[in-house]
Amino acid sequence: MDQILTIDKMLPEDWNHVVNIYLEGIATGNATFQQAAPSWEEWDTNHLGRGRFVARSNEHVVGWAALTPVSSRCVYSGVAEVSVYVSSTQQGKGIGSSLLDRLIESSEKEGIWTLQAGIFPENKSSIALHKKKGFRVVGVRERIGKMNGVWRDVILLERRSESI
Repeated sequence: MDQILTIDKMLPEDWNHVVNIYLEGIATGNATFQQAAPSWEEWDTNHLGRGRFVARSNEHVVGWAALTPVSSRCVYSGVAEVSVYVSSTQQGKGIGSSLLDRLIESSEKEGIWTLQAGIFPENKSSIALHKKKGFRVVGVRERIGKMNGVWRDVILLERRSESI
């Protein structure tokens, strides 16, 4: 059966699928500093209400993307951090690219002028995806945090909107 991919707004009832994909990312050790998934309530509180999407392949959630505010200060109201996760069984099929395209388009409609991403250097496919979508490396946050007792670096990327 051919894959029919759609990008839809994330709904609360998508959470069980979203959290399972997030847990797959956590298990890699190269997607996030998080060691456990939050509850829906915690996740919902910490992410922007706008800019939440799921990728569905033949009606099954296979990926998600969302925005997190970088600061509560009003001068940063147009700056958000990007999260993009794709199920381990669906990687390499353009799903992350489709999600990031939709997130960029939506963010610009919502007045967000800068998107940023913090990615572990080992996550080469995510860095390549973000660069492909217009993000540029602005620096390396060396030894920014410990994970399982090991200091980790994070590559900081950003994309400035050309229309805002």
